[in-house]
Amino acid sequence: MDLKDKIRSIEDYPAEGIIFRDITTLLKDAEAFREAVDQMAAKIDKDVDKILGIEARGFIFGSALSYKLGKGFVPVRKPGKLPHDKISEFYELEYGRDSIEIHEDAIEKGEKIVIVDDLLATGGTSEAAVKLVERLGGEVSSLVFLVELVDLNGRDKLKGIDVHTILKY
Repeated sequence: MDLKDKIRSIEDYPAEGIIFRDITTLLKDAEAFREAVDQMAAKIDKDVDKILGIEARGFIFGSALSYKLGKGFVPVRKPGKLPHDKISEFYELEYGRDSIEIHEDAIEKGEKIVIVDDLLATGGTSEAAVKLVERLGGEVSSLVFLVELVDLNGRDKLKGIDVHTILKY
């Protein structure tokens, strides 16, 4: 199955000249979703301790992968969403800054973590997630994405870490 056939492309969204890759059409197709999760799972070393998913679509793939591989799931959230003690990491946006947060007790020192998200674009959010894992004493085993927008050079921010993508645009 060609998973690219299951992803809708929307021109000029959210701004003129942008082609938005809409994965909701893949998610609603049970066979395509299963195939995407299976392909992502095949990229993950079996000796990892936990799967970390970045809000929001990283939760979809991260929890499915956690279940499939029998690993714990760690959510990384936007500010103000986690109820317990947490740490934050800022990252740069095209116009400003944003941050993501993780519970301080989500990762134990020395645990191997796989970071999962639906899309690798500029790499800012993923780089911030790597920093959060490392601040808690974890080791990032790899990053796994369904889609990579190659022209945005997100891999450049993730040098020295294995990065796996299923589909490239």
